[in-house]
Amino acid sequence: MELGLKDRVAIVTGSSDGIGKAIALGLALEGTRVAICARGEKRLKETAKEIESSAKAQVLPVQVDLTRRGDISRLVKKTYEEFERIDILVNNTGGPPPLIFLEVSEENWQNAVDLLLMSVVHCCRETIPYMQRQRWGRIINMTSFAAKQPAEQLVLSNTLRAGIFGLTKTLSNELAVDGILVNAVCPGWTLTKRVEELAKAKAEKAGKFYEEVIREWERDIPLGRLAQPKEIADLVVFLASERASYITGAVIQVDGGFIKGLI
Repeated sequence: MELGLKDRVAIVTGSSDGIGKAIALGLALEGTRVAICARGEKRLKETAKEIESSAKAQVLPVQVDLTRRGDISRLVKKTYEEFERIDILVNNTGGPPPLIFLEVSEENWQNAVDLLLMSVVHCCRETIPYMQRQRWGRIINMTSFAAKQPAEQLVLSNTLRAGIFGLTKTLSNELAVDGILVNAVCPGWTLTKRVEELAKAKAEKAGKFYEEVIREWERDIPLGRLAQPKEIADLVVFLASERASYITGAVIQVDGGFIKGLI
């Protein structure tokens, strides 16, 4: 299927590893020029080289802390200076620490708001004007199954990722007139470093082995396994494409059937 992504320009945040890296690679393999960012410079540059080698595409690595508005402005400016357009924004962030409500400090709350919510707000604010001038754009907000079906010990993620749904729907309504489509994707349990950390933290609290926690999660998934990052990325690449021309304001889960609700 021809996706019409050749020579488009994408920004993918939180993309040195895991799902973000898989999305950046998936877009690059379709001929998209990609700006990637993360806090760790060494790993970021390694990822850029890996994607360039695998996809033979242009990759711009920019060291960014998504909790800093200035860093986000610099990312968008450098992307436009390098590629002279911005077509696609994928908002992807790491998760806050696993905690229950009474363990969460004021600082934890503020850090989570800055990372999970305000980073998306700032990235959208910076990139939308470029898309409006082109009369074409795609914004995909990565959330989590926890926004639909709250997870144990993830009160910060449960609360704030759900807020991204409201932002997604609002932007999809406001920006449709400009040819900009805005959607959200909810990954289920996926084999990433973040999930490994969550499993280890849960195992430690419960006095279990890491492998036991993974098996427990797998038993709750109808497909009987955790996702691979590429399986999440495949949907994101489609939503970023010309083929997704009538999809906006949607919240789509990729979870192997884990979420049990009807909506």
